[in-house]
Amino acid sequence: MSVAEKNKELFSSYYERWVSIYKDGAVRDVTLRKYHMTAQWVRKLISDVRLCDMTRSVYQQLINDYAKHHERQTTMDFHHQLKGAILDAVDEGLIKRDPTRKAIIKGRSPRDKKIKYLNQYELHILLKNLELTEDVNWDWFILLIAKTGLRFSEALALTRADFDFAHQTLNINKTWDYKGNGGFLPTKNRSSVRKVQIDWQTVMQFASLTRNMREDIPIFVKGGRIYNSTVNGRLERLCRNLNLPVISIHGLRHTHASLLLFAGVSIASVARRLGHASMTTTQKTYLHIIQELENQDIDRVMRAISSLS
Repeated sequence: MSVAEKNKELFSSYYERWVSIYKDGAVRDVTLRKYHMTAQWVRKLISDVRLCDMTRSVYQQLINDYAKHHERQTTMDFHHQLKGAILDAVDEGLIKRDPTRKAIIKGRSPRDKKIKYLNQYELHILLKNLELTEDVNWDWFILLIAKTGLRFSEALALTRADFDFAHQTLNINKTWDYKGNGGFLPTKNRSSVRKVQIDWQTVMQFASLTRNMREDIPIFVKGGRIYNSTVNGRLERLCRNLNLPVISIHGLRHTHASLLLFAGVSIASVARRLGHASMTTTQKTYLHIIQELENQDIDRVMRAISSLS
C-alpha cells in the first residue's frame, strides 16, 4: 500500500490490518478475541473516519461514545488496545501527533456487585455437603478450588502428575483451553507458574481418587467441551439448597484468598499462591478486606498505647 493510499485508509481498516499483522498468532486466543471485539466497536462508532483524520478530539469522542455503554475499567481496556495501533501509526508518519495523549477515560457507574466470597462458616457448610463420590465429579473440583484458590482453567488442566503427594504440593504450569477447542495452554503469566501447598487431607483424598488414572490426562476433563456454566450451575444449586450466598467458581477463588488474609497471611504470600503478577493486583482485588484488617490493627495499636503508663 502506497503512502497516498495509507493516508486515505479508514481508521477501522488500519486497525483490523494492525491486529492481523501484530496480534494474530502472537497473543492468546482469548486476548485476540478482545482485539476483534474492539475492532467491531471501532467500525460501529467511527466507520467513516480516515486514519489521517484521527485527532485528539476525534479520539476523545470515540472514547466518550464507547464509555456510554461500558464501565470505566472496560473503557480503559478499549483505550489501551487502540493506543498500541495508534502509536505505531504515529511512528510510521501516518498520523502527525499522538491523539491518545491526555485522553480522559470515562465510563458508566459500576453495577452493584454480587457477593464475591463466603465467610469461613459458610464455606465449612458448603464443603461439608459436597457429594464426594468414588469417581471424579464437579464436587471434587469445587473442593479443590476452595482449598487452593486456583483459576478455573488451571484446575481443569491438572493431571495426576501435577500432584506431588510426598511434598504436599500442586505444580501449576499450564491451563486448559475451555473457551476454545480444548487442549493445554501456557499459564496466564510467568507468575502463574508456581507450586501450591495443599493440606494432608486433600493429598490423601486425591491420591486415592486418581490412583488408577494416567499421569498425563486431565483429571476433570472427560471428553467433549467444558463449559464454566456447568460447574457454576452445580455450585449455585448447592448454595441455594444450603441457604448460602450464591457465588461463582471464581468466587471460590476469592473466598480462598479472603480467608487467608483474615487469618493473617501476608499479601505477598497470598499473591504468590494465587499466581498474581504483582502484589498490586492482590491489593486492588482485596482492598475491602485489607481496609478491614487495617481497622483491626488500629484497634490493637490503640489498646497497646492505652496500656502504657
